[in-house]
Amino acid sequence: MTKNKGATKTGLALVERDESGIDLAFRADVLEGLRGSPKAISARWLYDDAGSQLFEDITKVPEYYPTRAETEILKTRAGEFAEMIGSGRAVVEFGSGSSVKTPLLLSAIEPASYVPLDIAGDFLRAAAADLAEKFPALPVHPVEADFMRRVELPGEVADQPKLGFFPGSTIGNMVARTAVDLLRSMRETLGTGAQLLIGMDLIKNEEVLVAAYDDAGGVTAQFNTNLVRRINRELEGDIPLDKLHHEARWNDDYARIEMHLVAEEAIGFTVSGEAFGMEKGETIHTENSHKFNRRTSNMLLLAGGWEPVQRWLDAEGRFSMILAEARPPRSAP
Repeated sequence: MTKNKGATKTGLALVERDESGIDLAFRADVLEGLRGSPKAISARWLYDDAGSQLFEDITKVPEYYPTRAETEILKTRAGEFAEMIGSGRAVVEFGSGSSVKTPLLLSAIEPASYVPLDIAGDFLRAAAADLAEKFPALPVHPVEADFMRRVELPGEVADQPKLGFFPGSTIGNMVARTAVDLLRSMRETLGTGAQLLIGMDLIKNEEVLVAAYDDAGGVTAQFNTNLVRRINRELEGDIPLDKLHHEARWNDDYARIEMHLVAEEAIGFTVSGEAFGMEKGETIHTENSHKFNRRTSNMLLLAGGWEPVQRWLDAEGRFSMILAEARPPRSAP
């Protein structure tokens, strides 16, 4: 086992690959997840280049309200963002920039620079090039990185005050422990005194929620099943995709939508030479999307080292954006 010559810098570490170029973390996570009961694979692996593009497509389907709601907030509250955030900050976006939301923020606050972080390199570079074209005077520094750990930012932005940008309620994809770990790593990346503008989706009618993750056009189903295509392609898998179907479920106990790949019949398959089986109706749990209210969103941010400062909702009260600050740590009131 060696680090491939094409290994990618990701903050404090390198993406480790074997001699054939396989991402060792991807393989380890997939094999561990398939060995488990119930089977589950981290949602982070949904976002290869194809998955990232499919997610962009999801944001445009009629049923998927979060993008429209968050965009509304960014448009209607631009003046408040400018006042509370100010100009001259380095905007560090955790994930490749949205073609719609990111320009709205950048236009509102007059940043000093823009640093998009993403593990999907080709998608990252394309998004960064698009933003650089829209804002030719803005320095853009794309960093191919796994932002689940602390990332070493480019030296050009070291002395600039930081604003982290994490839209789309991506934080809801994580279980509470992982979400807190991510928020803490964001704090380490950005430093004390930084700000964070984060999107969090809100609890609402179950039918609305399920439809948003199981659109009639089947785009979300393609996004989910793309994980199997990736496993088969990159990890020498032979998972029978035609024997699995996408399903979205509301889990009220955990206040989350769950995405599953459901076996339509008993199947057997191999991944990286290891044999697995699934019974009819058994699932591979691929993604969560937790929904929040004011109390749970504030508690999550505080646990991650961020103090909420301001909260905005769209006109229909479906979605929230929260501005938080990385203030010096305190152990008492």
